[in-house]
Amino acid sequence: MNGTFYTLPALCAAVRSTAQRYGLPPEVRSRLVLSVADVAEAEFAVGHPVSFAVDVETDSDRGTPIMTATLKAPQALGPLSCVDLPLSAAPAPPTSAVTWHIPLAGENGPRTGGAGGFPQRSLVPRGRAGTVDEELRAALAVTDALRAEHRRLKHELAETNGGVLALYVQLEERDEQLRKAHGSMLQELEDALRPALLEVAGLELAVHYAPADPHAPTGGDLYDWFRLPDGTLHITIVDALGHGVGSTRSALDVTHAVRTLALEGHPLQSILGRAHELLTPLAPGLMATALLARINPTSGVLQLANGSHPPALLLPADGQARYLQVPGRGVGFPLPGSERLLQTRLDPGDLLILYTDGLTESRRNPCEGEERLIEAARRHAGKPLSDIPSAIAAEMHTIVLHPDDTLALAIRVPQEPELRQGL
Repeated sequence: MNGTFYTLPALCAAVRSTAQRYGLPPEVRSRLVLSVADVAEAEFAVGHPVSFAVDVETDSDRGTPIMTATLKAPQALGPLSCVDLPLSAAPAPPTSAVTWHIPLAGENGPRTGGAGGFPQRSLVPRGRAGTVDEELRAALAVTDALRAEHRRLKHELAETNGGVLALYVQLEERDEQLRKAHGSMLQELEDALRPALLEVAGLELAVHYAPADPHAPTGGDLYDWFRLPDGTLHITIVDALGHGVGSTRSALDVTHAVRTLALEGHPLQSILGRAHELLTPLAPGLMATALLARINPTSGVLQLANGSHPPALLLPADGQARYLQVPGRGVGFPLPGSERLLQTRLDPGDLLILYTDGLTESRRNPCEGEERLIEAARRHAGKPLSDIPSAIAAEMHTIVLHPDDTLALAIRVPQEPELRQGL
């Protein structure tokens, strides 16, 4: 069958017969037939004949026989293409030839001798249809094996995905438990750092605090209140720069320094400047705003000193709400201290709101936040005092552009009994 061919069917039949006689597996045989047909088809289309020849060589390195199949197109107008063939091939000189090198098993090879190295006849003759069926069965077997492997891999992948999903759920649950435990621990720490609610005759007190991150409840917003030896109530509101434990430590430093100076008898107006002198050598990066308030429960006299902090809001029982502005700069600021001391009087029914900027700066315009705070305080002023700070914070935070720690503290002078009876 080493000869020239003029039609594609004749060539394919010769290649298939030769491959079968050399004992090529059906899959390799079908790939060789398809590859030869792909190369020769263009030549047959323009009426050019091709030749096909087979030889057997021995691999010098491995000592195994190799079948060499060569297709030549003497009249080809250019090099034959051997790209993307079902069975890899290589160009052979001249450029109008393509060669396939196919390793043969040890027992494979031509079963009967013949001229030109071609086998004359298979020991088990097959018709063309039987040979094609054999190749088709081999292809189907490969397809079935691939499908079975695909099903197995899908099953393994589904089991793996199920395991990964279960592990992910477990990790999420574990992470949530850790977050809650961490938050609970920090909340206990935060509660331990904040003073207990005071009971002061002639005054009602209530406070609300909410961290920027509920899973990390520590922050730089802190308050302190205590009674001075003369019975006056002292309140400190601090907002230290930053968030988290570092800012909590800064706020504690300020509140402790203020408490020490107040109990030593320093004038209220001088305390912030003195606290700056004490703290900045120990903590050079500390910056905090602070509002100091003193209230005489008997006379109702209120004194305020301010260091860069939002002003206190006063809602008189009879009168217009107003902010109690006191100029000054906070601890760690240039020229720290309160520039003056504000003094006014709280009458029965008056409501005083002390807070940090997280309550009013949830929107970009602080002035808008202060206006909203007045409206919210008016709406909730008639509630029990213990509910007022939380109710105001909830209303103010219906619109939040950037979360921040929030502290709101409310002080009210109760109505006198005879006045309450006349209402």
